[in-house]
Amino acid sequence: MTWEHPTTSDGYPVVDLQNLGFDEGAHLLVGRALARVPPGGEIAVLGYRPDLTTGLAAWCRREGCEFRLPGPSDARDGRPSDAQGGRPGGTARAWVRPGRRVADRWSGAERAGGAAPDGVAARPPGHWGLAARGALVEAGGPETAFDFADRDVVWSELAPSLYAHAAAAQWDPATAIPWDSPFTLPDAVEQAVVQIMTYLVENEQAALIIPARLLARVHPHFREVLQLLAVQAADEARHVEVFTRRALLKNGRMGTSSVGGRASLTTLLAEPDYSLASFLLSVLGEGSFLNLLAFLDRHAPDPVTRRVVQLARQDEARHVAFGIAHLQHQATVDPGLRHRLRAAVERRHDALADTAGLNQDVTDALIVMAAGEWTPRAIARGHREVLRLQAEMDEGRRRRLVHLGFPHREAADLSALHTRNFM
Repeated sequence: MTWEHPTTSDGYPVVDLQNLGFDEGAHLLVGRALARVPPGGEIAVLGYRPDLTTGLAAWCRREGCEFRLPGPSDARDGRPSDAQGGRPGGTARAWVRPGRRVADRWSGAERAGGAAPDGVAARPPGHWGLAARGALVEAGGPETAFDFADRDVVWSELAPSLYAHAAAAQWDPATAIPWDSPFTLPDAVEQAVVQIMTYLVENEQAALIIPARLLARVHPHFREVLQLLAVQAADEARHVEVFTRRALLKNGRMGTSSVGGRASLTTLLAEPDYSLASFLLSVLGEGSFLNLLAFLDRHAPDPVTRRVVQLARQDEARHVAFGIAHLQHQATVDPGLRHRLRAAVERRHDALADTAGLNQDVTDALIVMAAGEWTPRAIARGHREVLRLQAEMDEGRRRRLVHLGFPHREAADLSALHTRNFM
């Protein structure tokens, strides 16, 4: 509905607020009228509220407008001073002349890039802060510091589509897994499952903390990256839940946690660089975990374990894809990236040189799960399956490293330096 302001005899608008107060939105009508007043013009504001002039005066001070009460000449020059002649009938009245117009207020404003993904700025400034991408940002305001405010440090062209996939692929632990499926395993096999689940929980807790930490350091202008990191953290939180629940399902006790395993994961937590953290966690660590989860799917001794690892693998594949896509983008703008990635692998290898590597309890559990029974032939088969798993992990790491531009020989060398703890 369009409402036109009545005017005085000399053409100036009259705003009749009737019983509307400035604590109820009266400023909207006054501001709308002022926006139409030509330079040097003014408007008359009428209303029945006894506090009208008080509220109007305060609003004018805040908006930089000129405010005055009507004087003796106002009645003589045809301007409204009462309800006569069919003019608006407010009993309180005042005159307002535009000062700082809305247009003036936004004269120094700038667009925070474009709303669509192709409107991402290369280096969003700190004063954009939490403004929505594409919003008109008023000049001034606080400078908000974000560690990662460079498009080439965090961005991936796949980020929008990966987030859309991630949002659509969420699953509910309570309903997606057949927790009530009846099954009974030999004690040794059940204990192997418990040990493996305990190991997975430990690793997934590290994989939860890392994206959560990075999330708080990324400029919100790169919203799809924030959304992906948030979903990734949520994925890992869900994995921690379902792996824990499967571990406790039958006997109510968790397995063991080794010093070497925790030391390996601590080196991941200590990496401050965004790209290096993404490389070590998502490309190498979670990439190796894709093979581990496929192994567990092949040898799962019960339907609950099988479904748990299938759903987790689905999420982890997306995390790996995001890490690779990000590093591929950065490699196009940073010729020294591969040197930094290699240095990160070597630095981590040196830091873990004196540790025992994979928990022996985990290795034994993998063998027992793949064997399925306590016979020499079955144990030998289980051992071969674990060796096959390690070879598949190595092949997968080499393939992803080559995908990032490393020569085959160098990719093989770097894969061999990867932590014995898998993640």
